[in-house]
Amino acid sequence: NIAKASSATPLVPGTDYAEIQGGQPFDPLNGKIEVVEVFGYVCPACFHFQPLVGAWEKTLPADVRFTYVPAAFGPEWIPYAHAFYVSQSMGLVEKTHDALFNAIHVTQALPGEGKKPDEAAIGAFFAKYGANPKQFVDAMDSFAIDAKLNRGKQFMLRSGVQGTPTIIVDGKYRVLGKDYDDILRITNQLIAQERAGAGAARK
Repeated sequence: NIAKASSATPLVPGTDYAEIQGGQPFDPLNGKIEVVEVFGYVCPACFHFQPLVGAWEKTLPADVRFTYVPAAFGPEWIPYAHAFYVSQSMGLVEKTHDALFNAIHVTQALPGEGKKPDEAAIGAFFAKYGANPKQFVDAMDSFAIDAKLNRGKQFMLRSGVQGTPTIIVDGKYRVLGKDYDDILRITNQLIAQERAGAGAARK
């Protein structure tokens, strides 16, 4: 039993996770346990993590909500962070998330790290999924999308995020871990810990 095996190894603060003082969830919802992945489309590590975290997300129970927060660490990152929020507002993330990673890291149809950002190319990519490319690019540069990006930056700042991918559980814990499998093991245990804590609080 995987659950029993993992719970046999207690988590070690400072090694497995960092506690976030006064941390808050990014987007609290109906008492669900929030798991955030801070990521970047141009980040090679996020590209390698995505198949694992994507498969893991599909196994999460109904009381856990998984949320992506795009990081904006530099000029190559920002257009893709904007594009994520526009895509999210159009309900396209599920269809486009893996494909956008592939277009940057596999086919190199879109510019990655160290290359000049190309908003028109991003618009053309999303046109394949039904978006109007001009409207999509206009939305990327809108006030509403900037506001979302700033909210994400504030969350990253208060959560102590310094790289990607980073997992944050309920705004309280920043997962450390040795490798991707370890990150997901720790996240599962923190989810169980939060669930137990919520159950105790209700009694």
